[in-house]
Amino acid sequence: MSAMSLLLSSCFLGTAAGPIRKGDLAGPVADVKPLDGLDISIGSKNFSENIILGKMAVTLLASAGADVTDLTNIPGSAAARQAQLEGQIDAMWEYTGTGWITYLGHTKPIPDEQKQYVAVRDEDLKTNDLVWLPPAPMNNTYGFAITQAVSKRFGITKLSEIKDVPFKDRTFCVESEFTNRPDGLPGMLKTYGIPQGQGNGVPEKNLKTYQTGAVYSATAKGECNFGEVFTTDGRIVALDLTVLKDDKEYFPKYNVSLVVDDDLLKEYPQIEKLFAPITEKLTNEVLLKLNAKVDVDGQEPVDVAYDWLKDEGFIK
Repeated sequence: MSAMSLLLSSCFLGTAAGPIRKGDLAGPVADVKPLDGLDISIGSKNFSENIILGKMAVTLLASAGADVTDLTNIPGSAAARQAQLEGQIDAMWEYTGTGWITYLGHTKPIPDEQKQYVAVRDEDLKTNDLVWLPPAPMNNTYGFAITQAVSKRFGITKLSEIKDVPFKDRTFCVESEFTNRPDGLPGMLKTYGIPQGQGNGVPEKNLKTYQTGAVYSATAKGECNFGEVFTTDGRIVALDLTVLKDDKEYFPKYNVSLVVDDDLLKEYPQIEKLFAPITEKLTNEVLLKLNAKVDVDGQEPVDVAYDWLKDEGFIK
């Protein structure tokens, strides 16, 4: 085992929280061929939405008869991706924009959602033997949110209007990873003609970095005027924030797709049939509600995932 594998294995310890919840397959997945004999490891990143989706996969596969190892809640995109490339996880939900820009190294997003998905699907299969199943309609892209007070004060509704805000008021709350992501802050500011690190643009003193999730409350409290957000995060509505329109379409589309090891999928092709009707129901509106149950109401992701699958008639 490589040093990276050992490191990832140590990172996994304790990532999965609580017991696996399962039921019996029902409704549109009731006739899916059982997955008896399948040993499968499911991963996720360490933010609420991806954990919820990971728990959905764990519950659904366990309900279909698979022996599931829950390795959800891996810290960071890089570690999660490496774990899948190393074969330590067999499947996880991933975002097409992340695949195209961050993992496959492209610098320009493909504006059309379907074309971007096809491009990611084809290249990752050819290069890494990973299959991206058809994506969900939801698009959890990046955005910048403002409070109602900031909206009223500056009268802005879209990202291109940030350059009209006085220099001293161009204050940003962002995650540390976002400051150097290929699809993050530097590219966004450049696209909208706002110099970074300069007094006539956004000086470094105007940038505040936070842990994942803390940006929302910091923005709502006025610690900055512009907060980096995920557009399906339930805290946007709960904290009465407004997302500025990305009028130059800088941010890639981030449709979520279950990414599965090619050999495993060839052996158990019914996995695609099992997940298809679930994926189709994952809209922005659905994820906003599910994310809020965790981030606002304090529910456990495993319970949110199980309850949704049951309420939608996929398990009983």
